[in-house]
Amino acid sequence: MKTNEHDYYSDLANWSFEDIDYTSEVFTNWIYEEEIKKRVNESSRILDLGTAAGEKVLKKFPDCAEILGTDFSSEMIESANNNLIKSGRKNISFKVMDNLKMDTPDNYFDIVTARHTIINPVQIYKTLKDNGQLILRGVDKLDCWALKRLFGRGQAYHDLKPISLIDYESIIDAGFKDVELIPLHVIEYYKTKEDLYALLQKTPILDDFSEEVNQEYERKPIERDLFEQYVKENSTSKGIKLVRRYYGIIAKK
Repeated sequence: MKTNEHDYYSDLANWSFEDIDYTSEVFTNWIYEEEIKKRVNESSRILDLGTAAGEKVLKKFPDCAEILGTDFSSEMIESANNNLIKSGRKNISFKVMDNLKMDTPDNYFDIVTARHTIINPVQIYKTLKDNGQLILRGVDKLDCWALKRLFGRGQAYHDLKPISLIDYESIIDAGFKDVELIPLHVIEYYKTKEDLYALLQKTPILDDFSEEVNQEYERKPIERDLFEQYVKENSTSKGIKLVRRYYGIIAKK
């Protein structure tokens, strides 16, 4: 458990997943960005929660009347604004906001999107127009389970209920209708162990995975032997295998 998530994510503001060399096989016919595109027209207003440095919004979201991306890290939003200038895209803005203390107008957005971030369904419901939609993609308990089991820890490792069910039930309780929960199954193959190592250092899969002891984030020294064991046991002709378990949720106000 990180004691200061604002500072933790600030450290990652200028880091990109594009630096990691991997391929993926998708076994579920549900793609987050495509689900967004299906529902967007030129008059749509979109709120993207947990936008980070804005790469997904700037590269994957279609043009429309307005897109607002929010993140609780001011450093992330600074990076997003720099990326916005480079992109040349219009009708997009970014601002600092806590997902649990939203300050967006009521009955304003046509679509709210959230990818791998915490949400408050009640506040999302308020900011959506009637018949507006929530599109969510999250990381479930069994994500990277073989790796977590080997290390005996990791994101949601000790949770009694999968986060997918927690989100699903809280979205229904907030008043949403036509709520769909879609399990998403993906296998990723990392070209080298350095690529996998970089992923684990910069994501909360093993949220204390680091070579340095940092008391502020309660990180431990890396168990190099366990990492090498995982690499050995999961090396294939395609790369080092990592089994991912995500989930998608679509809901209507």
